[in-house]
Amino acid sequence: MRVVFMAKSKRSAARALAWLVDNGCEVPAVVASEPDEWTADEQRVDLVAAEHGIPLLGESDLYGAAERGALGQVDLVVSFLFWNRIREPLISLGRLGCINLHPAPLPDLRGVGGYNVALLEGRDEWGVSCHFVDDRIDTGDLVEVERFPIDSATETALSLDVLSQERLLALFQRVVTIALAGAELPREPQGEGRYVSRAELEELRVVRPGDDLDRKLRAFWYPPWPGAVVDIEGRRLTLVDDGLLGELARAYRAAGVVP
Repeated sequence: MRVVFMAKSKRSAARALAWLVDNGCEVPAVVASEPDEWTADEQRVDLVAAEHGIPLLGESDLYGAAERGALGQVDLVVSFLFWNRIREPLISLGRLGCINLHPAPLPDLRGVGGYNVALLEGRDEWGVSCHFVDDRIDTGDLVEVERFPIDSATETALSLDVLSQERLLALFQRVVTIALAGAELPREPQGEGRYVSRAELEELRVVRPGDDLDRKLRAFWYPPWPGAVVDIEGRRLTLVDDGLLGELARAYRAAGVVP
């Protein structure tokens, strides 16, 4: 089976690409996010592509190759946490379709900020989804949604992401195994759902009078990115409590940063 793979640099995505190769899939092209100073080698999809001799393309180059027919016959296009809206001809390129792995239960939460909203709202259940890609954001027919219990009183955005990524990788493997067996992927319309925009998420980040402060701090705790913030003298500053400071202290000590 020939699979085009588009992914954000996450450990789960890097492992998903390696899994495709290990299971005999041919990958004619990979698009991966650029690593930054915080990206560990085990998260780098580009390194997995290089290890296996898979062509690494930029997003515009991939679209150009698809339009020219340079990718040949493609069975499946996979978006694994891809950061941009996917459009034609990629949506229709794969014989079996174009699927997206989304780190939230659908149709409950589309767009961004799922972990943050889940913790802000005190949800006791979370989930990950695989769906077909259409011309909108996170609205295509569902392949599978896995839901699982969480403790919103103790999780942070970071810990919920780590938990969800393991589930997302397992979901990816289940779905692609169906395709490898030659079976048709399940599909079910989503129905109505909720979309969270980047602008709405940034508004939720700001601490305001009456907020449950402990919950808000945990809901946006994801170093090195800004957490729950306050505006002071024209500066936007992240708030940290004793519990979160303790997490940082343990990380420092584990890294050998001690006096």
